[in-house]
Amino acid sequence: MSGRVIFCNPQNSLWLFSPSSSSSIKSKTTYIKNVFLNRRNLLSISPKPSSSSSSALFCCCSSSSSDGGAQSISPADPFILTTPLYYVNAPPHMGSAYTTIAADAIARFQRLLGKKVIFITGTDEHGEKIATAAAASGSTPIEHCNNISQAYKLLWKDLDIAHDKFIRTTDSSHEEIVKEFYARVLDSGDIYRADYEGLYCVGCEEYKDEKELLENNCCPMHLKPCEARKEDNYFFALSKYQKSLEEVLAHNPDFVQPSYRLNEVQSWVKSGLRDFSISRASVDWGIPVPTDEKQTIYIWFDALLGYVSALSQEEEKPTLQHAISSGWPASLHLIGKDILRFHAVYWPAMLMSAGLSLPKMVFGHGFLSKDGMKMGKSLGNTLEPKDLVLRFGSDAVRYFFLREVELGNDGDYSEERFINIVNAHLANTIGNLLNRTLGLLKKNCNSTLIVDSIIAAEESALKDTVEKLVETAKDHYENLSLSLACEAILEIGTAGNLYMDERAPWSLFKKGGDASEAAAKDLVVILEVVRIIGVALVPVTPSLSSRIYSQLGFSNDQFEDITWSETRWGGLKGGQVMAQAIPIFARIEIIREEENGGETPKKAVKDKKQKQKPKPKPQVAIEAQS
Repeated sequence: MSGRVIFCNPQNSLWLFSPSSSSSIKSKTTYIKNVFLNRRNLLSISPKPSSSSSSALFCCCSSSSSDGGAQSISPADPFILTTPLYYVNAPPHMGSAYTTIAADAIARFQRLLGKKVIFITGTDEHGEKIATAAAASGSTPIEHCNNISQAYKLLWKDLDIAHDKFIRTTDSSHEEIVKEFYARVLDSGDIYRADYEGLYCVGCEEYKDEKELLENNCCPMHLKPCEARKEDNYFFALSKYQKSLEEVLAHNPDFVQPSYRLNEVQSWVKSGLRDFSISRASVDWGIPVPTDEKQTIYIWFDALLGYVSALSQEEEKPTLQHAISSGWPASLHLIGKDILRFHAVYWPAMLMSAGLSLPKMVFGHGFLSKDGMKMGKSLGNTLEPKDLVLRFGSDAVRYFFLREVELGNDGDYSEERFINIVNAHLANTIGNLLNRTLGLLKKNCNSTLIVDSIIAAEESALKDTVEKLVETAKDHYENLSLSLACEAILEIGTAGNLYMDERAPWSLFKKGGDASEAAAKDLVVILEVVRIIGVALVPVTPSLSSRIYSQLGFSNDQFEDITWSETRWGGLKGGQVMAQAIPIFARIEIIREEENGGETPKKAVKDKKQKQKPKPKPQVAIEAQS
């Protein structure tokens, strides 16, 4: 038997996935809508619309773009972007780091466009696994949560993540909003009490249908047998929103992206929705159900509300009204594909029940592997994000995963490819171009630009090439095609190097006269190319971009104030003095160490010839695991 719900309303008999023939349903339930008398009087926001208006809750979102990319929003609307709230049963791993790096790049691009951005991340801190992990480490649940949550914050700092809100589900303000939301859904008649019997995966913290499982009832995600459980729980009437969800998915094709993820979600919904349990009688570490303190609220019903509670202002009393007035709905939920069902099925139905607008897009990205193999502690091949940052720096880590993993698809990491890519792109194509140009400028022009970059490029086709590639990069950023944006920006660098080689300014300087003047203009043109690359790469490699701007003679304040409009040609002015040429990205060298006459595995080290580069500040070591 995959599961048995005992209740009386026949509309709730639909399953999220088609039920097995052995599923049985008995008519016994107790509705609890009247437990909270006059519930509507306790709500601080206006009464929710009737169920007939649920489809209109999405119509308030902006129209989708014709090219299947990110939806446009009014310039006055905040761009609210979220990562998942990461589960703190274990320290951060590369999967969560990848999601957050990608989200940060999107947020930084939107800020460059002049948008008001609210970038939300945080930690999900309730549930059975948390209590178990805390007990195993000899700490209390809240001590465990404090430690792991801090580990996330430190890693985000090391990775140059510029989030605006960091929400923890153990925050008191979050708990208040969860309880108010629960009351609102209860008032809608969408919560009832019933017995449930089924197979439960502790790792996923959810009940599974038998047909989802592998041999011996093993979870396909965690590869461990599911436990047979029977509980008296509270349920959310998800099946009530079958038609509404079908309409949302049919009429708003950008609601779930990429398109193949939309197909998955539509398949799930069309197979029939089943109500799901939103409480746990056997879990103590959680937010108590307002009507029954012997039970706690299911972690997903709790954690999803973090996207709303994060919008609360510290100086205000935490209420749904205050939170949603800060800019809800979210513009984008960026998540891993393994939690797509919760965000694209459960979450919109919950919001409909509460009378709140739906997010504008849910984007499910793929998984990461290492050397072509799935990562896992049992395989001993986990990829530690803090280790990568300590060895190679945040720019290299951010660039590799954004350039080499197409957002939405699965991606693979190998150290050899990692080193080859960042050396070729960051150290050679971009870094070396800037370094040798500044060297020639110092030798021949006293590090001073002789004319404005607009004047220098009057007879150059390179300006047109760069402008077209900038527009291409912008289009890709807007459509969340971060890898293609990186590719277009790298093409700008390639064009700059080609121009340098064709013009050979070192030879022109030797000729003197008009040739020398032409060479000096060529250097201005090339440095303008690098400046534009620096602006365009801000979403991907913010620290590298800052170093580029510094070497071009700009102050840190000038860099902090740049916008995307400064990718237009003409930023460098005559008389501007450049800084001393220092490599902006040290090459990573592969060396082999010989031991006892034999050869040991390769080690990656920074190029020792670049000692003049300032050393990064010591990073905090964070234990990470998959």
